[in-house]
Amino acid sequence: QVQLVESGGGLVRAGGSLRLSCAASGRTFTIYAMGWFRQAPGKEREFVAAVPWSGSTTYYADSVKGRFTISRDNAKNTVYLQMNSLKPEDTAVYYCAASRLYSSYYYNTRNEYHSWGQGTQVTVSS
Repeated sequence: QVQLVESGGGLVRAGGSLRLSCAASGRTFTIYAMGWFRQAPGKEREFVAAVPWSGSTTYYADSVKGRFTISRDNAKNTVYLQMNSLKPEDTAVYYCAASRLYSSYYYNTRNEYHSWGQGTQVTVSS
């Protein structure tokens, strides 16, 4: 089992920044990639960003490219999501997820992830 705990959500004005963190514990050796998803009220959970546990490749949804940056600290088993130039449409609950798939094209679908955090609320006011 892998446990994931997110932190760093909050309320910010449009144009502002937030950094989310996700700490993994438990059977972390089963993790090959980490991702962030988000879910706004009345909408499906959608992919935001992903990073394999090794290498330098990162993946982003078109809606956040150039504004969000995903990174990882393997020594701390932690993944981060730096969110800049936030917009009201970024308002959602953000979920961290872990994948045990050794390889994937983009790690951008929910069924590629086997563990999920509890979510952290991000609210962007206009």
